[in-house]
Amino acid sequence: MNSRSIKVLSVLGAATLMLAACAAPRPAAQPAEAPKDQPAAPAGGEIKVAILAPLSGPVPTFGVSTRDGALLAIEEWNARGGVNGMKIVPIVEDSQCTPDPAVNAANKVIDQDGVKFIIGEVCSSASIPISEIANAKKVLQISPTSTNPGVTVGSDGAVKPYTFRACFIDPFQGQVAAKFALDTLKVRTAFIMLDQANDYVRGLAEFFEKSFTEGGGQIVGKETYTGKDTDFSAILSKVAEARPDMVYLPDYYNIVNLVTKQAKEKGLTMPFMGGDGWDSSDLDNAAADGGYFTNHYSSEDTRPEVAAFIKAYGAKYEGKVPDALAVLAYDAANILLESIKAAGTADDTDKVRAAMSAINFNGVSGNVTFDANNNPVKSAVVLQVKDGKVVYNSTVNP
Repeated sequence: MNSRSIKVLSVLGAATLMLAACAAPRPAAQPAEAPKDQPAAPAGGEIKVAILAPLSGPVPTFGVSTRDGALLAIEEWNARGGVNGMKIVPIVEDSQCTPDPAVNAANKVIDQDGVKFIIGEVCSSASIPISEIANAKKVLQISPTSTNPGVTVGSDGAVKPYTFRACFIDPFQGQVAAKFALDTLKVRTAFIMLDQANDYVRGLAEFFEKSFTEGGGQIVGKETYTGKDTDFSAILSKVAEARPDMVYLPDYYNIVNLVTKQAKEKGLTMPFMGGDGWDSSDLDNAAADGGYFTNHYSSEDTRPEVAAFIKAYGAKYEGKVPDALAVLAYDAANILLESIKAAGTADDTDKVRAAMSAINFNGVSGNVTFDANNNPVKSAVVLQVKDGKVVYNSTVNP
């Protein structure tokens, strides 16, 4: 998610979120022999796959969901005999949704553990520096939820050939939010609040503003804060003075909880809207009530892939309902493992990335193909916080 550009990824995060071989969950079976549709199994061996996720830091629920979704996919593959007869060995590292810890984690799994495949990170601010390392060392990376365009495309405009993502990107998410605000909510004025230092937040804010103003809307105020701020009363006073139809707050749930609670305490009644960073079991639904956010999936989706995944996830994780982060990590892991299988090798990452580029994958978060920038072409959903619950509102296609 872009850090989840935490974007990290805005409902959804698309849990998420933001693409796995997820027909009904496969029952566990003894890995006696590979399925008939797999190539002949080599003489054993293993495939190391790193899962880099923020298990501590500002958004630990994102990291736990990401880890658990990816591990479920790996467990299912191993129960069926692995990939081309090779066992998948997950290596989990806490990358904290922060650049320096993420870089340390990436260097550790590549240089010490000998990993050639990375699932992660969640936040764009962490995935972008990881991508620089991965591409320099020809390690294939797929981020489940990092939505900033810079994850897969460098500042020079060149595509990073070894980095993919399972979620839609910020320009699309910002466009979806603006279109929904204008066409469905019928708002004509908006106030933007953002953390200028957060790649994910800044990107969503920029793309929302562009689409909103091009669609005839007017931005009546824009104020910045830092990720360490806890008192937003000064900004909310400016919101009250501007009297916008809506406030766009494309940040993570921890900031959203603070801002929306303080807004209600000030008597502000206009809806708040954000991105997939809102998608968390720790979102304060009472404070965010009346708000909306763009996401990668809805647990209310009736597709069989969704129902099967929710059942399997709940069975493994004590009845938990997966969020978009878990969904996208599950899809990302499946996309990676399907690509290794199609390439027929776990040694040549060039062959695996070629297979990934050509994949047509029906995942929990929707059908996925990749464009020229290694971004998935897929739909988004809009979720609403209503009466203490997050409910499905609508689906927007690309």
